[in-house]
Amino acid sequence: MQKIQIAVGSTRRPKLAAVNEAVRDFGPVLAPATEFVVVGADVDSGVGHTPANRQELMLGARRRAEALVRLASEKAESWQYFVGLEGGLDIIEQEDGRRVLLESWAYVSDGRNGHYGRSGGVEIPDALAREVLEHGVELSVAIDRFAGSAGIRDAQGAWGVLSSGLISRTEAFRVAVVAAFAPFYNAKMYHAASAAR
Repeated sequence: MQKIQIAVGSTRRPKLAAVNEAVRDFGPVLAPATEFVVVGADVDSGVGHTPANRQELMLGARRRAEALVRLASEKAESWQYFVGLEGGLDIIEQEDGRRVLLESWAYVSDGRNGHYGRSGGVEIPDALAREVLEHGVELSVAIDRFAGSAGIRDAQGAWGVLSSGLISRTEAFRVAVVAAFAPFYNAKMYHAASAAR
């Protein structure tokens, strides 16, 4: 059986689980009768500990994937896909004030072409937003304090706390990964759309 190795720019359990779950869903379409192997590697995103806008989120995800491409070349790894994941905040200014959403982003590359995907967003409470944005507290630390727990980032994540367990951190990243892989597993549609321009 053919094997495809997918490298993820993190060793955190929720992120690796998200990619494994996403691959389980789209793998049979991307490459039927293929075994997928997901491997994690710690790489730097080059952005702050809690990205505070969409541009930083996208940049962090992309830089993680690009760092994996370089790592594969340096270590002669046979990874076929490179996944960068970044979670953080997106600030939306409205007439009635600021809204701050927690979002999860993915960037997937095959070493030549890359594509973004994003989860939905969940609005975070003003007090939590102030802790992170005005006081510089890392989101994982702030959410632990707000929830009165420890290690939330490696469990349900802020997503789980804010959605009362209905959406976990893993699920949010899974959606982002499925979306980012769409141009690969649905290449025929993407090529047809490009040709129709």
